[in-house]
Amino acid sequence: MHILFLTDNFPPEVNAPASRTHEHCRQWVQAGHQVTIVTGAPNFPKGRVFEGYRNALYQLETMDGLRVIRVWTYIAANEGFARRVLDYLSFMVTATIASLFVRRVDVVVATSPQFFTACAGWAVGTCKRIPFVFELRDLWPESIKAVGAMKASTAIRFLEALEMFLYRHAARIVSVTHSFRRTLGGRGIDVEKIDVITNGVDVKRYSPRPKDVELERQLGLEGCFVAGYIGTHGMAHGLETLLHAAQRLQGLAEGKQVRLLMLGDGACKAALQEQAGRIGLANMIFADSVPKEQVARWWSLLDVSIIHLRRTELFATVIPSKLFECMGMGIPVLHGVAGESADIVEREGVGQVFEPENVDQLVRALLEMRSNREALATYKSKCLTAAARYDRAALASSMLRCLQLVCDRGRRGRIV
Repeated sequence: MHILFLTDNFPPEVNAPASRTHEHCRQWVQAGHQVTIVTGAPNFPKGRVFEGYRNALYQLETMDGLRVIRVWTYIAANEGFARRVLDYLSFMVTATIASLFVRRVDVVVATSPQFFTACAGWAVGTCKRIPFVFELRDLWPESIKAVGAMKASTAIRFLEALEMFLYRHAARIVSVTHSFRRTLGGRGIDVEKIDVITNGVDVKRYSPRPKDVELERQLGLEGCFVAGYIGTHGMAHGLETLLHAAQRLQGLAEGKQVRLLMLGDGACKAALQEQAGRIGLANMIFADSVPKEQVARWWSLLDVSIIHLRRTELFATVIPSKLFECMGMGIPVLHGVAGESADIVEREGVGQVFEPENVDQLVRALLEMRSNREALATYKSKCLTAAARYDRAALASSMLRCLQLVCDRGRRGRIV
């Protein structure tokens, strides 16, 4: 089977879509299939092309057995809605054109969160007369409204109509949460064509390790209880809550040895750093994104990981992928996301849940984690047990079976 995969993000970028796509496609190649990736020059989230790459019309490389085609896009930092839409639209056009020249393809997969990539997938599938599979990572454009980037308007209504068109014309939808599947069912989409393949963790890459002593010393974290946020610093994440928690801890005797480590980049990072400096936070450390192969070093510094999204109804349907990386590393979680992902945390016993944007609950949970080492050890043990149930290799195999089923049905349809 030859799988054509369209994705706006791909390594060496290190965000969740890039990691999931790379790890799944690598497994499919190892299973004997051919995979071609169409993506752009790596530039997320700063909007600067990574060293060693160019924003050229067409570049070809091989990565872990994958044929990777990189096309030109209008590059914008992860800030400014209008410029990001131009980025998405340019990729839609250039990815479609490049894909039409990829020969002997059996199925095209296009991944969100933004669905202009899915538009390209539908167009390629239609032109090549092959099945189009929509990997649904986010309910876009609903998430735009949730973070306040756009309000109800004619443009939003057009995007919502386009969204429904793509759902209806996809041969299969692969959702990363059960909540998305229920939501689409409630909007009239046939749930029988929706498979749920959650995010997971590469247990070979993310596994328990001692604290990186050199990095710990470099950051001045010796003897500290380290809570960390690792990921995008965006509008959806509500990281002001962590700043307020750090400010509260700094004024408490029992919080003096607690440090908050913030690793990553995003649209809100500069404002967060400016605010932290203005209020004099000596217990919060900001660090820029690092290459994927170095991320586990930073995870190793954490005694507990904080996962947080703003308090909106939409975000109760998402499952942050970093939850599974925490499990693989054996790092207990303080989980400030309501809904399906909170259910996982409580069911698996891998940490504590607090209400999104609730500073008091976050501070209490941090101090409790720091003082109760026995509970912390129990959470760590349960993280490792749970990680095996979300092994990325097994999840990739499940998605591969979905694609094989779609291809088999497509071939039968063409024969008829």
